[in-house]
Amino acid sequence: MTRFLTLLVLLAGLRLSAFASKEPGFSARILFIPLDDRPPCLQFTERMGLIGNAQVVAPPMELLGRFTTPGQSDKIIAWLQQQELNSFDAAIIALDMLAYGGLVGSRVHDVSYEQARKRLDIISTLRKRAPSLKIYGQSVVMRLAPTADQHNEAYREKLAHWAEVSVGADPESKAETAKLEREIPTEGLADYKQARSRNLRINQLAIALVRRGVIDYLLLTQDDAKPKGVHIADRETLIAETKRLKLTEKIAVQPGADEVSMLLLARALNKHANFSPKIKAVYSSQKLSNTVMPFEDRPLHQTVSFHIKATGSQEVTNEQDADVLYYVFASRFETGRADSFADEIAQKIAQKKRVIVADVDPKGDVQGGDTPFTMALEKRHLLPELSGYASWNTAGNTIGTALPQGVVFTLAETKLLKQSIATPGVADRIWTAQNWFLMHRVLDDYYFHNQIRAKANQFAKQVGRSSTLMSDAMTKQVETYCQELLQKSFDELITNYEYKRSGSLQKSVRCSKPTALRFDLPWNRTFEAMIDFDIRCTESTE
Repeated sequence: MTRFLTLLVLLAGLRLSAFASKEPGFSARILFIPLDDRPPCLQFTERMGLIGNAQVVAPPMELLGRFTTPGQSDKIIAWLQQQELNSFDAAIIALDMLAYGGLVGSRVHDVSYEQARKRLDIISTLRKRAPSLKIYGQSVVMRLAPTADQHNEAYREKLAHWAEVSVGADPESKAETAKLEREIPTEGLADYKQARSRNLRINQLAIALVRRGVIDYLLLTQDDAKPKGVHIADRETLIAETKRLKLTEKIAVQPGADEVSMLLLARALNKHANFSPKIKAVYSSQKLSNTVMPFEDRPLHQTVSFHIKATGSQEVTNEQDADVLYYVFASRFETGRADSFADEIAQKIAQKKRVIVADVDPKGDVQGGDTPFTMALEKRHLLPELSGYASWNTAGNTIGTALPQGVVFTLAETKLLKQSIATPGVADRIWTAQNWFLMHRVLDDYYFHNQIRAKANQFAKQVGRSSTLMSDAMTKQVETYCQELLQKSFDELITNYEYKRSGSLQKSVRCSKPTALRFDLPWNRTFEAMIDFDIRCTESTE
């Protein structure tokens, strides 16, 4: 944990010094208020920006909070007021960070509606100060379950179950609801209801900001959910209001949370470059494409379609019309499908097609890369050839990470790399960021989440409990244990990744051997990890 805190200080200093002025060679500069400090919400978005030769500028890390300690919203607002807005091409703002101090803060009623509303006035101030600045917003629709902490451990699952069954009108649901309400502490249920009511009003306020022209584009995103529950009424209220105001082209109500800033980044860069790639989705199973994935509230293909539109891209049905093919693998329990799907991907890459790959967990018990499919990709040396790849946590998380990476890289390939001849260092920056991101995804999504996390939980004597909070002392021991295991996986990945297929997309790219692997558990749990390493890639002009 000490190493992580030291890293935070260093990163904050580096970010502040690096972003004090617009560096030569960047194609865009993005002002960024993240959902919280976790890697998917911050690190991923910052690194993905570099794939599009964009500089993503976030507040100092120490202002963003940590787990149940909310971000310092008022200090972030003060930081925003100090920014030279004319130096930015777009702003991506997670309204939950400004209003409540982040995603976890949004799930409790520690901030009143009036205080949250007042904090969001800063967005109108930004619009007045910079009328031409494109502002992209995210406002989360509260999930069913509260955040697991030391206070609600005894009743958290019961509260989540109440949120699912209490909408039922049948006698069995009513009886179950009454039973749960007797077992859940009165104050716990009241806090949950108050937070949900407040959040819906803030979601509606966000819609009003779009109507007034303050926010240019808004994603109202449903955090972890199910096809039935109290969230459905909130969602339908927001959809109806969006339609009534005729704002469906400026507001989308869709699944997601942690990955949304990456979707908005891709959209911002597309709009900035006047670019809108055509994407065709290809599923490993038509049946599964019509199936609702764990922690989602709609079929897989709908999540994919919503995400494609969110990036400012166009979904097409014919391959010949597509700039990019988006391969979505969800067939973990279909024998032989991993190899046959990998063969299909290899065939398209051999035909010089751009390919994005999402490896979705259809059961929700691994929440990391599938072993047969990952090995099939590695065996065929396909990873360096992909435009985007992800396989972590929910279907929405995976889809919403692989897709924007692929979209941003397609933008880079189509426009930025062609211009880079006149701008020294741009191609190297893009290829370095792309290779870092691809390798990071496999290292984090597969090796850590699938292979190492279960061993770490066993080491910590908390089998199957990745969300369990550990002491600082235990966290340090687990970090050391994971670092040793991950280093071995890192070495294996490097050996495989360095191999270039005949006619490789990266045949003219030379990368240094990745070094200095770093590993931390930022929230004292194994659910997420901060992983980093050093790599440098250059493009040969010979």
